[in-house]
Amino acid sequence: MGTATAGQNSQTAWRNWAGNVSATPARTVTPASVGELQEAVRRAAEEGLRVKAVGTGHSFTAAAATDGVLVRPQALAGITSIDRVAGTVTVAAGTVLKDLNVALAREGLSLTNMGDIMEQTVSGATSTGTHGTGRDSASIAAQIRGLELVTADGRLLTCSEKENPEVFAAARLGIGALGIVTSITFAVEPLFFLTAREEPMGFDRVTAEFDEHVTENEHFEFYWFPHTGNCNTKRNNRSQGPAAPPGPVSAWIEDELLSNGVFQAVNSLGRAVPATIPAIARVASRALSARTYTDIPYKVFTSPRRVRFVEMEYALPRERVVEALRELRAMVDRSGMRVSFPVEVRTAPADDITLSTASGRETAYIAVHMYRGTPYQAYFTAAERIFTAHGGRPHWGKVHTRDAEYFARVYPRFAEFTALRDRLDPDRVFGNDYLRRVLGE
Repeated sequence: MGTATAGQNSQTAWRNWAGNVSATPARTVTPASVGELQEAVRRAAEEGLRVKAVGTGHSFTAAAATDGVLVRPQALAGITSIDRVAGTVTVAAGTVLKDLNVALAREGLSLTNMGDIMEQTVSGATSTGTHGTGRDSASIAAQIRGLELVTADGRLLTCSEKENPEVFAAARLGIGALGIVTSITFAVEPLFFLTAREEPMGFDRVTAEFDEHVTENEHFEFYWFPHTGNCNTKRNNRSQGPAAPPGPVSAWIEDELLSNGVFQAVNSLGRAVPATIPAIARVASRALSARTYTDIPYKVFTSPRRVRFVEMEYALPRERVVEALRELRAMVDRSGMRVSFPVEVRTAPADDITLSTASGRETAYIAVHMYRGTPYQAYFTAAERIFTAHGGRPHWGKVHTRDAEYFARVYPRFAEFTALRDRLDPDRVFGNDYLRRVLGE
């Protein structure tokens, strides 16, 4: 058996990154091999305990919470093989995305697309549908070419388009419901350069030209600052290079001062004195200036996030996003709410993963955030009302109130996933309260 974090049967409380979810498992195990993990699952099932694997806790939902056996897969880490001919890399499930990105770059390789943070484990990120923004390239889970999964009876199942294809279709984004992922094979490509162009733009212009920006750029996203008509846009496109990263002063001002240091201070002030937020937002949204820089992908796609927050994000049909965003702005203006975090808008092409938020449809995402410790329920409830009216699908790892009945309506293949779960985990060894709510009994 793996060593427990504090003795094999100790009851160590677990909390997620945002601090809004906690659980006290009966025991925590950190298996050092796949065999030890299989044994831990078998033993838990024999004892009638449920099992959940948890990565770095970057989800805002209780997807990984359990009162049974908590598996920490961090010892199962690192690249196990690279196939340059096939253009794939196989990694152990506990590998942190940052470590994967650095190791791939050393090998002259890169993922095609990624999200905007890289603190998560590869299995946690893919199992909850972590994504960036892309016209042609989709979420991290959509870049999976194969995976291995420990099922409820302790078997190790190998899945790809050729082997167990029906499990592969679902388990790339399985919310932890089908088993514990132990290994993932990603499609990779030779390392390339991206040129990022960041530019302030008015809300009316960016929403009027949204489709144009998405069509003309490989990766387009923007942030709108509530209480203002100001946005910041970011376009990432491939270039010949060479690397021309932001100068140290520019990088410090944008990434550390504005995104972390000053942002932390103004959010603390806003939490203490909410009336100051609109004025702060006007100043903050005007402080960002246009800049262009070129670097390897992970240095352009990702940035440090040290200011803690709570987040809700919904995937909408792409043609509905501008209308929904305008409704969100009108709601904030009307409500007297004080929102100190920008609203983030990104896109993804349709994919073929059963419960992917972009499954079967061109998608755009709207993410709303609140500083940790600030009451967020009123804002999120009002936002969610708008998003669901447009047929939105919530991110599996972010705050939402939807249940299985709702998901059955917005996911055409929902029954396919639940039938597979019934086959792979009939006794709900991998169940918990969150999965009962979103997938049903």
